[in-house]
Amino acid sequence: MRTKRSEWPHPDPIALPLIRQVVSGPTMGTRYSAVFYAPATSDLPGLRHGLQAAVDAVDAQMSTWKPDSDLMRLNRAPTKAWFAVPSQLGRVLAAAIDIGRQSDGAFDIGVGDLVSAWGFGSAGSQGDQPRCAALRAEPRVPAHRCLELDGALDRVRKHAEITLDLSGIAKGFGVDELARVLVAHGIDHFLVSIDGELRASGGKPDGSPWRVAVEKPIVGHRAAQGVIELTNGAVATSGDYRHFVDSDGIRYGHTMDPCSQAPLADGPAAVTVLAETCMAADAWATALLVLGPAAGGATASRQGLEALFIERPHILPSHPTKDPISKEDRP
Repeated sequence: MRTKRSEWPHPDPIALPLIRQVVSGPTMGTRYSAVFYAPATSDLPGLRHGLQAAVDAVDAQMSTWKPDSDLMRLNRAPTKAWFAVPSQLGRVLAAAIDIGRQSDGAFDIGVGDLVSAWGFGSAGSQGDQPRCAALRAEPRVPAHRCLELDGALDRVRKHAEITLDLSGIAKGFGVDELARVLVAHGIDHFLVSIDGELRASGGKPDGSPWRVAVEKPIVGHRAAQGVIELTNGAVATSGDYRHFVDSDGIRYGHTMDPCSQAPLADGPAAVTVLAETCMAADAWATALLVLGPAAGGATASRQGLEALFIERPHILPSHPTKDPISKEDRP
């Protein structure tokens, strides 16, 4: 009796060797990077297109440097009127509002007018001190108290005049989008980043973790503060030693303190946060930087976050560099 072909025993699938691949491209005024292990048969051109398309979509929706971005059109929209937003922007706004509420306003996406007045926005690097003083004299309503979201219909409305800035959360979301694309292509081992915000999955194929070196917060000098080993999760750092402006001989970091309505002056030099998603790590790093080690440490504990507070060095060199985190496993 002849055996039917369908009844033949099926051998276990042969595992294809994984090859280290690196893809990078421009986004949000910087570059994204992805290092991953994939079979040689993977559709690398399609994957490269998908990664670039993912970060392009985030930039088109959430940039404050593109006048026609969805965020900037929302900023120009009248108060009390519903404004339709893409679902991705709606998700980021919802997360920002939630973290703003949980951090008691330390994370506030409604400081876009302050960012511009202090010279960190798209208008240029020259601060407008009279405008800064005028804004500090005005009462403010945090974003989590004046934004209303309708997630079912993907729409939002403002209940007060407010200028939104997502620079403290959008790059983290962009990193999560890079991870989403890789997972959709069946890739399990990767490390993706945008401007020092990172997310890892699966460790390396040999079982070792991804190693990420967190920089010391020293302007103009690169040295490792320590090394974080990641298998699955995200890490983000917020600090004042890479992005700042000088005005009348005084150096101001780019992180705004919603309470004082001015750049943060007395916080730690940097805060690094580990979380499940890079969007959460990005936003919480900013919130904890504003809160400082005592209140921030207590908040991190309540939120179940791992956080590293790095105190301010006594002497800082004068020439800045760009990358907030150096990576031993550099994409």
